[in-house]
Amino acid sequence: MHPPVIGITANLVRDPQGRLRHEVKQTYVDAVIRTGGVPILLPAIADIRATLLQRCDGILITGGNDIDVRPFGVALHPEAQVMEPARQAAEFALLRALDAQPELPVLGICLGMQLMGVHAGCPLIQHLHDVKPDADRHRFDHVHAVESALGSGPVASWHHQALAAPGPFDAIGWSDDGVLEAIRSPKRPFYVGVQWHPERTADVTMGDAIVAQLVHAAREHANASVTR
Repeated sequence: MHPPVIGITANLVRDPQGRLRHEVKQTYVDAVIRTGGVPILLPAIADIRATLLQRCDGILITGGNDIDVRPFGVALHPEAQVMEPARQAAEFALLRALDAQPELPVLGICLGMQLMGVHAGCPLIQHLHDVKPDADRHRFDHVHAVESALGSGPVASWHHQALAAPGPFDAIGWSDDGVLEAIRSPKRPFYVGVQWHPERTADVTMGDAIVAQLVHAAREHANASVTR
């Protein structure tokens, strides 16, 4: 079998002239390659996200700026720095398309986990500093400990938002100061979100091994699709 194809969601950023560019950090690409997958980049275009899924054996939803919660009837926190509207539209279009393909493996990282949660109705802490006085330990790639069903050890984090509750997911990981760090759907073969950045985490168990679980699930999915 060919290595599984992992679709990596692209961010949208503006250059100095204000023009939008699709962008994916090299760390995501490298992590997928290191763990045996073939990465392809998924442009942040809502209308084609469902079509792009047909080319993928697994999906990695990347980090980025904050979710604009105003479309969900929630006031925006003054510390929120929202993502480009086109990216938000594309990510939620992707999540809706994934609802129709529950067998497709998915790993959400940082913002990716938050998107999965908000899509499923989970409450969002818009500014972690409101509930954790030392919330900066979760930013700037600072390292802290996480215990989870995926593995336990030191992780690198860069976020100021988090899910307040797991909603329909199983809560499978927590930081040493009580932040929800990992979720998993009990209704899908592999639908997992992690709040830390495994692609930038030095500890193998909490770094490459997390991405490897996605690649393994994608390989199993691809093999099953061939034998059907």
